[in-house]
Amino acid sequence: MKLRAGQAVDVLRAAGEPTRLRILALLAREELAVLELCRVLDQSQPRVSRHLKLLAEAGLVERFPDGAWVFYRLAGGGQAGELVREVLARLDVRDPALVRDADRLTAVFAERAAEASDYFARNAARWDEIRSLYVSEVSVESAILQAAGPGPYRRLVDLGSGTGRMLTLLGPRAETALGLDLSQQMLNIARNHVAEARLEGCELRHGDIFGTRLPDGWADLVVVHQVLHYLADPAAAVKEAARITALDGKLIIVDFAPHRLEFLREQHQHRRLGFSDAEMRRWLGAESLANIAVETLPPAREAGLTVKIWTAERAAAGRRVAA
Repeated sequence: MKLRAGQAVDVLRAAGEPTRLRILALLAREELAVLELCRVLDQSQPRVSRHLKLLAEAGLVERFPDGAWVFYRLAGGGQAGELVREVLARLDVRDPALVRDADRLTAVFAERAAEASDYFARNAARWDEIRSLYVSEVSVESAILQAAGPGPYRRLVDLGSGTGRMLTLLGPRAETALGLDLSQQMLNIARNHVAEARLEGCELRHGDIFGTRLPDGWADLVVVHQVLHYLADPAAAVKEAARITALDGKLIIVDFAPHRLEFLREQHQHRRLGFSDAEMRRWLGAESLANIAVETLPPAREAGLTVKIWTAERAAAGRRVAA
């Protein structure tokens, strides 16, 4: 459906203000919290929020609360979104204001990464202990084994492998297994755990969940266990995980349901406070994954967290699937 003239004027009017155009250029890179936008733009929260409100009303950005934080991202589709993306594509990236914003955003990214790296370094040795404070690992692992099925798997990939628990849990059912993580401390602990489990076909690598450098359809089982809530762009991680999932292969994502435990942000570097089924189904469906199943595990204690296990398949061409 084409935009009517009045709609096009509204879209262009919303985007046609210097600060709002800068906001759109920033959100084209990734979803950002309001306070992060304030830091990059060097403007007050009320002022930035007013700009965001206008952009949201014009259908150019999407707003989604996450606990006490509010995140924004470019609208996913539609003619208005396409028009804005066309405008952004024509911007001169050497423009001084855009260069300054990009440098500040890079500084925000670096600070965020440094905080996460420091946290993981401090807590690597007791990572499983920290996780056990919030969920019942026995019930979660039993559900993961059931979701994965008996195997055997030709290739298993664990993205963000942490201490290697998914590798030692699922590795015995795989011919070969690969764990990727950005934390060297975590990789060292995972290597010890894998060696103790005598998993000779298991390899640990320093690797990025957003860019694994693995071929399309490389693994018939891909696992993303308790990783997405740390990420600035979880949808991009799901996209990469789906890309390396083979035809007739399976992707398993384990994370938290939406919650309001803000201290996990403050003390444990959680960026997102859980994910809804609708959000996860949208991401998986966008990557042509189907047969999506959801397992919900209640918390082990009253003030704990609900764990969700989302399982999806990449069906071979011609085989009937259900979303």
